[in-house]
Amino acid sequence: MQHHSITTNDIPPSPFTGEPPDMFFGLPMAMARAMALRGERIGNDMAQVRLGFQPDQANSRSIATLLDCTLAASVRSHDPAAYGVATIDLTLHFVTAAGGDLIATAHCERRGRSISFARGEVRAEDGTLVALATGSFKLIARRQD
Repeated sequence: MQHHSITTNDIPPSPFTGEPPDMFFGLPMAMARAMALRGERIGNDMAQVRLGFQPDQANSRSIATLLDCTLAASVRSHDPAAYGVATIDLTLHFVTAAGGDLIATAHCERRGRSISFARGEVRAEDGTLVALATGSFKLIARRQD
């Protein structure tokens, strides 16, 4: 099995730069505003998301949500405006605690017709590894109104 190391330079800038705080890579998501999630980069089967530091949300649930959203974004990174996803399975490994903004990166390892698989990690701004995750997701085509 080939391991692909994710670097920011591998991920294109988001075409959704400047979207409202309740949007996440082109999808309406009220939780993005509540949790200060910002989609920074998406494409090439990868995504990068920043979780802005909020003292009342510095916990494992926030990190789990960050990883779920980032892995899901990597799965739809081939056409983010056309697809949503539903999480089927998510496995998390917490490595260490960290403060400040957290940055998650994820890579879609395999995209099938309806089920996709991704892996990712969260790092503190200083590069410290905070958590790792793998997940499976169902692609859902968005209705074009």
